[in-house]
Amino acid sequence: MMNCIRKLVSCVILDLDGTLVNTDGIVSEVLKVYLVKYEKKWDGREAQKIIGKTPIEAAAAIVEDYGLPMSKEDLLSEISPMFTDQWCKLKALPGAYRLIKHLRGHGVQMALASNSPRDSIEKKISYHPTWKESFAAIIAGDEVKAGKPSPEIFLEAAKRLSVDPSKCLVIEDSLPGVVAAKAADMEVVAVPSLPKQSHLYTAADEVINSLLDLRPEKWGLPPFEDWIDGTLPLEPWHIGGPVIKGYGRGSKVLGIPTANLSVKGYASVLTEHPAGVYFGWAKLSTRGFYKMVMSIGWNPYFDNTEKTIEPWLLHKFDEDFYGEELHLVIVGYIRPEANFPSLESLIAKIHEDGKIAENALELPLYAKYKDETYFKSIHNNHL
Repeated sequence: MMNCIRKLVSCVILDLDGTLVNTDGIVSEVLKVYLVKYEKKWDGREAQKIIGKTPIEAAAAIVEDYGLPMSKEDLLSEISPMFTDQWCKLKALPGAYRLIKHLRGHGVQMALASNSPRDSIEKKISYHPTWKESFAAIIAGDEVKAGKPSPEIFLEAAKRLSVDPSKCLVIEDSLPGVVAAKAADMEVVAVPSLPKQSHLYTAADEVINSLLDLRPEKWGLPPFEDWIDGTLPLEPWHIGGPVIKGYGRGSKVLGIPTANLSVKGYASVLTEHPAGVYFGWAKLSTRGFYKMVMSIGWNPYFDNTEKTIEPWLLHKFDEDFYGEELHLVIVGYIRPEANFPSLESLIAKIHEDGKIAENALELPLYAKYKDETYFKSIHNNHL
């Protein structure tokens, strides 16, 4: 697919927390534990206030919002060791390794610019092989006078790369980061780390759902070459459980019966994988294998209040099979979650997704996962 070039750039500057690594999950876990001793409960609603901020700014927001009997400096000194102990569990966000490997392989200069202190950055990236040597420059929040939303950190990155700021593409998850990059006269692709926030990123030149959706060729950079017949191969992952009753709209409203799974027990899976349309193989315990396409997300047309998993088995069944064990192996990605102007356009797109999945699963790359031994092994590992 040809994409209109927005603007030619020659280097990429990446944020770290929330852009390349899933820091938000660890932050939430640490604060949940820490706030208990003050009889407070972290519920995530304050996340928007601290994402993209410097550590001391984030600490100040928490002290104020929760009325903690301490200074921001004291809070930071208490919780910093708790975070450090957890960085070993920090996972790369989907598409992060792929992007870094792609840019490095094509000789595109990269810099890392984060509001985190240098020692924190070094600790986080130490768990991700090849990352440190992939960056021609790393600029930390404690190495500049003012962190984001000041443009200083990005201007310093451009200086160290010996590139004009207008030739830099910044990839950011936070609003302060987007504001900083635009103030530095750079192009910005926003990848919001919090759900349902895309409408706030009006200053960004482009807003995408995840790094899987980045199209470097829009910026004059080498395109990814791993898309196959409208699908992106993924490292297989799996979920399973009894089929439950869903919203009732699959069959009644869309004419597309979905075999819904409970999200209980899959909170981390839902956090790790971006909202979007995926495909793979399904196995019903008493019926066998089926091709399937599925959505993960909030389904903007219906405005779900929670993130759901809604698989569509590409087969016409004569009866319901609620309660039957369903195991899914997800092998590829099709597109990000999207809203639609009408029910008809939504239905048409779902059928298009189904055809893409149906055809792709005939390819040996994907067909090999329709395997009894493989399904048994992942089922046993999940028990």
